[in-house]
Amino acid sequence: MDYTHAFDSVYRNKLIECLKKFDVPDKLIRLIALTLIQTRAQVKINRDFTEEFTAECGVKLGDPLSATLFSLVIDTILKKMGLRVNITTRLKQCTAYADDIMLTTRTKQSLINTFQKLKEISAQYGLFVNGQKTKYLRCMRRNYNLEELQINLMYLEQVQSYKYLGLTVSSDNSIEEEIRNRITLGNKAYHASQFLFKSRLVSKKLKMKLYWSIIRPIVTYACETWVLKETIKNKLMVFERKVLGKIFGPTKERDGTWRIKTNDELDKLIT
Repeated sequence: MDYTHAFDSVYRNKLIECLKKFDVPDKLIRLIALTLIQTRAQVKINRDFTEEFTAECGVKLGDPLSATLFSLVIDTILKKMGLRVNITTRLKQCTAYADDIMLTTRTKQSLINTFQKLKEISAQYGLFVNGQKTKYLRCMRRNYNLEELQINLMYLEQVQSYKYLGLTVSSDNSIEEEIRNRITLGNKAYHASQFLFKSRLVSKKLKMKLYWSIIRPIVTYACETWVLKETIKNKLMVFERKVLGKIFGPTKERDGTWRIKTNDELDKLIT
């Protein structure tokens, strides 16, 4: 789910309360409050500026301080949710990164109650859930029909997969789709830099450093959470050996012919 912002004197006071809870000095609190009162802005188009207008919604866009203020507020909200317990011992759990919130529950009713509680607490601080960006996913082994989830007057679209922090989560809790996406991104990264991998001016040692530092991290992102099957391992190995084959090139036989390096030869070159 995602948030939209509102701001007035009530929400400003709530923000000040959050700052005090984190033991921010009173002098800094007063300075921060001054930056949020009667804020006026202009938009630059080419070399011309528009007329001044009053910013009445949320904190300043692009201000380095805005991200810090939001983090303090969202941390306060999540503490009031009371969900900071291991998922194995609770029916519900909340995961947050910036303004991306993920609720995990074991029952549909628990999800509705938790979502409604999050909405109510967030509204007290001037944060409102963006229904268009909020999705609902149900993890089951068997197939099911997709239907919207209604929570009061808000309708949440049900999906079979979604991306959270760059990781694909699917309804059947499999990682095949995620592995395909990772390999696709790895291929794109290789082709974007293939002029370096094909250049004779770049040594093979440097090409391997490029592979280890640029391409492989893209493919193995969040691999700590993967449960690998043999078929998935083979797909990853095929991708890596394809790139290694491009880096080290073919092998010349004694009779002058060329052949592609075997998997064992490639493994020995990188060990």
